Amino acid sequence: MFLGYKRVIGITALLGWLLLGSCGTGGEGAGGWSPLVSDIYQWLEVDLGKRTRITAVATQGRYGSSDWLTSYLLMFSDTGHNWRQHRQEDSLEAFPGNSNADTVVQYKLNQPVIARFLRLIPLDWNPTGRIGLRLEIYGCRYTSDVAYFNGSSSLLYRRSVRPSWTGMEVVSLKFKTLTNSGTLLHAEGQRDSSLTLVLEKGRLLLYHQQGVSSSSSGQLLVSVGSLLDDQHWHHVKLVRLSTHLNLTVDKNTRQVHIPAELSHWDIHQLSLGAVQSHGLQKPILSNRNFNGCLENFLYNDLNLIQLAKKKNHQVSLLGNVTFSCAEHVSVAVTFTDSQSFLQVPGLTSWSSGLFSVALQFRTWNKGGLLLTFDLPQQQGTVWLYLSEARLRLQINKAGRARLELSAGSGLNDGQWHSVELNSEQDLLSITVDKNEGATAHTRIPLPLTIDSQLFFGGCCSSQECRNPFKVFQGCMRLLTLDNQPVDLIKVQQRMLGNYSHLQIDMCGIIDRCSPSHCEHGGRCTQSWSTFHCNCSNSGYRGATCHSSRYEQSCEAYKHRGNTSGHYHIDVDGSGPIKPQLIYCNMTEDMAWMVIQHNNTELTRVHSSPERNQHISHFDYASEEEQLAAIASQSEHCEQELSYHCRKSRLLNMPEGAPFSWWVGGPGPGQVQTHWGGALPNSRQCACGLQDNCLDSNHYCNCDADYDQWANDSGLLTHKETLPVRSLVLGDVRRPGSEAAYRVGPLRCHGDKNFWNAAFFDKETSYLHFPTLHGELNADISFLFKTTSSSGVFLENLGIKDFIRIELSSASEVVFSFDVGNGPLEVRVKASVPLNDNRWHSVRAERNVKEASLRLDGFPATTQEAPADGHIHLQLNSQLFIGGTASRQKGFLGCIRSLQLNGVTLDLEERAKITPGVRPGCPGHCSSYGSLCQNQGRCEERDSGFSCNCDQSAYTGPFCHKEVSASFQSSTSITYNLKEPHELNRNSSAWPSSIYSDVTLRGENISLSFRTAQSPTLLLYVNSVYKEYLALLINNHHELEVWYKLHSGRDVEVLRSRVTDLADGRLHTVIIRRQADIVSVKVDQNTREYFNLTSDVEFNSVKSLILGKVQESGEMDEELAGLASLGFSGCLSGVFFNSISPLKAALLHPDSPVVVSGPLAQSSCASSSSPANPYAAETTHSVSDQPNSVDPGQHLVNAIRSDSALIGGVIGMMIFICVVALAIIARIICSRKETYRNQEVKAAQPEEDQELPFSSQVDSQSAPTENQKEYFI
Repeated sequence: MFLGYKRVIGITALLGWLLLGSCGTGGEGAGGWSPLVSDIYQWLEVDLGKRTRITAVATQGRYGSSDWLTSYLLMFSDTGHNWRQHRQEDSLEAFPGNSNADTVVQYKLNQPVIARFLRLIPLDWNPTGRIGLRLEIYGCRYTSDVAYFNGSSSLLYRRSVRPSWTGMEVVSLKFKTLTNSGTLLHAEGQRDSSLTLVLEKGRLLLYHQQGVSSSSSGQLLVSVGSLLDDQHWHHVKLVRLSTHLNLTVDKNTRQVHIPAELSHWDIHQLSLGAVQSHGLQKPILSNRNFNGCLENFLYNDLNLIQLAKKKNHQVSLLGNVTFSCAEHVSVAVTFTDSQSFLQVPGLTSWSSGLFSVALQFRTWNKGGLLLTFDLPQQQGTVWLYLSEARLRLQINKAGRARLELSAGSGLNDGQWHSVELNSEQDLLSITVDKNEGATAHTRIPLPLTIDSQLFFGGCCSSQECRNPFKVFQGCMRLLTLDNQPVDLIKVQQRMLGNYSHLQIDMCGIIDRCSPSHCEHGGRCTQSWSTFHCNCSNSGYRGATCHSSRYEQSCEAYKHRGNTSGHYHIDVDGSGPIKPQLIYCNMTEDMAWMVIQHNNTELTRVHSSPERNQHISHFDYASEEEQLAAIASQSEHCEQELSYHCRKSRLLNMPEGAPFSWWVGGPGPGQVQTHWGGALPNSRQCACGLQDNCLDSNHYCNCDADYDQWANDSGLLTHKETLPVRSLVLGDVRRPGSEAAYRVGPLRCHGDKNFWNAAFFDKETSYLHFPTLHGELNADISFLFKTTSSSGVFLENLGIKDFIRIELSSASEVVFSFDVGNGPLEVRVKASVPLNDNRWHSVRAERNVKEASLRLDGFPATTQEAPADGHIHLQLNSQLFIGGTASRQKGFLGCIRSLQLNGVTLDLEERAKITPGVRPGCPGHCSSYGSLCQNQGRCEERDSGFSCNCDQSAYTGPFCHKEVSASFQSSTSITYNLKEPHELNRNSSAWPSSIYSDVTLRGENISLSFRTAQSPTLLLYVNSVYKEYLALLINNHHELEVWYKLHSGRDVEVLRSRVTDLADGRLHTVIIRRQADIVSVKVDQNTREYFNLTSDVEFNSVKSLILGKVQESGEMDEELAGLASLGFSGCLSGVFFNSISPLKAALLHPDSPVVVSGPLAQSSCASSSSPANPYAAETTHSVSDQPNSVDPGQHLVNAIRSDSALIGGVIGMMIFICVVALAIIARIICSRKETYRNQEVKAAQPEEDQELPFSSQVDSQSAPTENQKEYFI
């Protein structure tokens, strides 16, 4: 049988029988269709006689043979031209065929197809046989009412009786057209409001206009669909409800809230094909009426085309409207891949040197070859191609570019664009889009001959064609040579020219951005074969902009090591709520989210006879859905509500109705009659609850109505009543009444989702939840810790599809799933063990483009989805957490903060009723302890941890904030370690008690300073026995350390070689003494070592003094003179063993510290310090940093690195002890004098060696190893 239009009589007869009314199957037949040649260019076409509703097809192999199809394509058409390929799920092209010659394989179409012609194209067949087929088609008759509009005709429907308003109106229709713009529908109602549905550049747009004389082009409400000018039927449905409109094009629905003018609007008249308005409204598309066919136009249940056929008086026609669809036949060709080309021979008329080539194309690609041909007489080549979406013409002669022309721009927009290449005498020109486009020309002829061959779209493998550019992927139509159309049907039948890998008589372009798979406002761009999502400025990331870049709470940011500042918070992760910029106040034990509104200041209200009430409304920086989500996920929320009054009553209880109230709660809120500090519905203020109001007969201080200032203030703490949305103050009219109010920002802390955890202690235990819904996009995130080497975290099954995440080994996590294309796995192998009983984070995402898996802070591993395959994940079983339905390979350990598409699963609540699973999971310091710096101690809490800074010179949530103060010459801070009357006591409530009976054999001192004074005393420590230690700057701007550890011997002066320390810059000093060895480190300079010769014991330390020494009677004369001068400058981070005197003076006034003279806390230490990662009060966006990773992983690595060093440190300490004994022996035999130990560096102590009362390392000068890993 020849290619193309050969019909099979038996099948045609069978279909005729079906059309008589049968919708079932017929009997089996013998024989079948088998072409002479078995290749991919064969097809079987069936004419059903008229348009038919086709519901299914069934195939068999050829009877009694080895001939059958294993896969095939289906195409449909109304005219036998302009075929449309049928797709499954809008992406899968091929249909499964047979596995033998006898079995019937039936495919039911997801949606019935209405067509007259069906074409089946074999893709693959039995390799040991040939193409063979028996075909059966299932369907029923289809009837419709059709009208054709020629671009100057229209139909008008007027309602004769004014209708009563209804809550819903429905307009539905089908249309087909080759023109990309035109007015489909115009609807007018009362108050001259109108809706207009127009086709513009192949998209359907809905506009709203208001007013009879409106000259504006209208307000665009919604845009739906794309490529609708393809001469195929498209279904449109417009539904008006009381609050919104639904516009559906084919299977794509968009919803839009209607303008207020349309809330009680109904249609008075409808015009089809053009705007026919009794008003003077400006048409949306001027002079662009619809040119094409409309079918089954229904207004509610009224068929307007049927009414027009019957010449109903409510319907009037303008112009030539016919009731049949006159279709223009235009044969297109699709270039599908890199092997596609179309070869057409030249014309005999070209010998004259005059020629023209014209075509139309549409594509999404920026580049591609449109046309090429050789110039035999000039040994040259001509290329007409797209580059950067511009049309370019290049003429090459002998390998050199001779000429290049360019015209047009933005030609990859998917629209049809016309191209003309003309050569006349000495004039060569290229034109894009005729009058609306651009033309480029030059005076160079192109002599073509009858032997010239034209190649469109690409080249064949022969040497007669060369393509140095990209191949063209897209559609072409209306190819003409010298105004003579190229017969593409003859090309298809191999009767003209040559071709390869083309789809002829169809345009297979697909808009992969309509509907867009890009979420959260991501911008979709596309090429012929794929799409890309630009997530810039969206706050999301990933192939489809699905995953949020930001944390969901301040609590989460705190546990990444972040300090106070503004952060983007995405309360529902990948959910629909937008990220918001919120101030996070990180305290030592809380992470507060602070949401501001438009008036948080104390606002005064004056009496006014003109008004009865004062009303204030509060607009919050966050949107309504954001506020609701924050309140819901927070453990606690509060808001200050204060009222200051003078002869202005508040609640007026218990006598009568309240003068004042406020509105609060979600949505519009509810009226509340309690005040700050009281309970909801109590109609009281805080003093009424505490029974201490100014007047015991009232429940609020202000209700006493005294002619003096009073106030009722307190915190509102019930989340159900927050936030405060408006405030009404009623008693502000009387003469002499004065009042002021303050509504503070909404403050919330705690994240119930972040710490929601469950502990699985049996392999057979699991938690189950409803089925995961993530047909097109799904993200799963959680944290886990375990000592087991394997186990399933999560599993959900379908009939064939599934999704699973498991720990496959001690160092590998696997994310596997199947959406119908076969199982796919994404594996991430960690470089460290994952069963170390520390928290590890897992994030898996699957979308239509790819699947990804991220473990801790390591880069994500991705796996691309098949280009044309199933995309819907269809699950139906319960979701199992911590195990599987088979109770095998269960997980042992903790799972925390499990979220599916931004929604947290309540593991704790489900664990309370599930055997083998316990709610909660303690032990967070093992993972987060390294966030506590500078001697800060990690303490476990039920939900998380906190840093105890009691033994640190620093403060803040991570003991990272330096405590700094500005000193004047008269300022003095004395920290009393031993009061005189305590000499015989053995106990004290303060840390100084450790000095009562202990003789110090070492000190660990650190501080930072800034001063221009020289000489000056920085620190002085004395004892009961006239021993002392002094740290000072000498006349030469050098650092000196004075030790007098024996009252009967001279002071020993240790002088550092570092100079210029009184230069007004910040300097850091670290001093360590162990027995007779003293080390001094200044800034980043090399540590210097000294030996003491007089003594090694500092006995009965009495006090530590910063600044001016008030009592210097026991001091040496030289030192006393220096101490009397005081210190002018800045001190910061002062630490003496476990004592922080500056911190005690500024933050703990109840400690044994005495302050005299002016002392002011300041930021003088950090103002010019090196870059500080904790710079607060700024806007942070950690996730936006390039190549940023999750600090949680660094945190785990940091702890692990400490653990790895333990063995080495122990061994080093043993070595140090041996060395120390040798040093002591040497010193005993050495001279008793102070000297710089330049020769005994082998005897220097290790920097990390523990001292008697502190193990602090060089926290001032350099971060620890953990800090370096985390904060770099």
